[in-house]
Amino acid sequence: MNKNKLRIIPIGGLGEIGKNMLAIEYGNDIIVIDAGLMFPHEDMPGVDIVIPDISYLVKKKDKVRGIVITHGHEDHIGALPYILPQLDVPIYASKLTRDLIAVKLKERRNLSKARLKMINPGTSFNLGVFNIEPFSVCHSIPDAVGLMINTPLGLVVHSGDFKIDYTPVDGKGTDLSRLAQVCAKGTLLLLADSTYAELPGYTPSESVVGETLNRIIGAAKGRVLIATFSSLVSRIQQILDAAVAYKRHVFIVGRSMKDIVRMALENGYLSVPNGVILQPEDLHRFPNNQVVILMTGSQGEPTSALVRVANQDNGQIRIVPGDTVIMSASPIPGNESLVNRTMDNLFRQGADVIYSKLAQVHVHGHASQEELKLLLTLVKPKYFVPVHGEYRHLCIHSKLAKSVGVQENNIFIMENGDILDIDSEQGRVTGRIPSDNIYVDGLVMGNYANVILRDRKLLSRDGIVVVTVAIDRSSGKVIGKPDILSRGFVDTEEGKMIIEQGRALVATALTHRDNHPVDRSLINIKIKDTLARFFYEQTKRRPMILTTTLEV
Repeated sequence: MNKNKLRIIPIGGLGEIGKNMLAIEYGNDIIVIDAGLMFPHEDMPGVDIVIPDISYLVKKKDKVRGIVITHGHEDHIGALPYILPQLDVPIYASKLTRDLIAVKLKERRNLSKARLKMINPGTSFNLGVFNIEPFSVCHSIPDAVGLMINTPLGLVVHSGDFKIDYTPVDGKGTDLSRLAQVCAKGTLLLLADSTYAELPGYTPSESVVGETLNRIIGAAKGRVLIATFSSLVSRIQQILDAAVAYKRHVFIVGRSMKDIVRMALENGYLSVPNGVILQPEDLHRFPNNQVVILMTGSQGEPTSALVRVANQDNGQIRIVPGDTVIMSASPIPGNESLVNRTMDNLFRQGADVIYSKLAQVHVHGHASQEELKLLLTLVKPKYFVPVHGEYRHLCIHSKLAKSVGVQENNIFIMENGDILDIDSEQGRVTGRIPSDNIYVDGLVMGNYANVILRDRKLLSRDGIVVVTVAIDRSSGKVIGKPDILSRGFVDTEEGKMIIEQGRALVATALTHRDNHPVDRSLINIKIKDTLARFFYEQTKRRPMILTTTLEV
């Protein structure tokens, strides 16, 4: 790499929602911005989470000076427990974000080795050749920051996830004045959040949600169950305030919600009078109109508290007529069917379910079009790269940049793995690095999980066939007809006939063996080839075929 070039490499978060991670490289120094996860789509059966492919960083780990985190949402910090064992570098984050990371690393029992460094808006720090100044941005979580990064070639601004809210819950808005002051000297590159680039106008203020929650809790005749992200500390404060106003006790259900609320109370991010938050075991002591239950499950996660309640699988909480359930979050793309199924089950049990299409119980934390144009006008970048969003979001954001004066040939719509090289004269995409999804399934992580995922897709689509064949050890001849067991392949009468025909075909295919030593691998290949061809001819399906050879 030419030492006079600045290299921008999105590792995750482009062309998708989540898995945000980006590397900036100059000479012998690399900094990484964010390390997030993505929730699996429906075509990823059995996968728990998806994380970025950091193989490029691992190869150059002696050059990586640190990971700078913009805020504490899962799509920006969730991969840290999985990548830190491979990339032992310091993590830089604001106070709340640092504490949320500590909670997450403690869950995975790898907190003790982590080097967590606190950063403050307005106070710059150095990582290699980079001088980085965080600046406050308003998002749906406190302590979110954008980054102003001074590089040898000029200023790079990374917006982080942001919106422009003039009445934020925590009183900290996006620091436009500091941004304008620094950018007045000239900005080389802007990397800006594109998640809601489709939406015209401005994003509503978070204060609107507080008013709606206050009104719903005040009008509810029975219990109020509220599901939201455990990291939405500002939203949790709004819920606590409404509960106090209407003399209700708050019961917290769900491990991650309990952990984060405990941490937030201990560190002063949440405030509530003593005696308001009680243990779920005490629920039975209070009438329904004095109860608020705060819980996880806004994304329909199968093991979450709300989903277990919806499935009547929670020993402490059952839906009763008069319950009000508030879904105070928007479904992450890919989770819509899970969320809808959860809400349907709650409706069936008599709950009054309120979600964003019925009332403003959630506003997103991302800038809409007019806010994106304001940022572009304020920063006035020479080069522009839209980040954080699906491909259409990046394209629409690019058009907004062009509309406010950024030259079209200086706008780069990139995808994960693309390499943008910027020198003193031009910027251009010069190549790619590996950028595969890394699947995490329980204890299994890595590219080999792709094989597992492929097999699961095959099983879910075409089923499985297990063939057991007995072979005479001395002669190599088949003894009797093979046994064939199928699951998820065929179960009709016609299907049973196909299985019987398959047994006969396998027996015939193996009858030509005469006094040869038994070669299990050849026998297995012969069985699979024979049955795969026959089953496809008969059904146009390709079940997974497993063989077992018994020598007798």
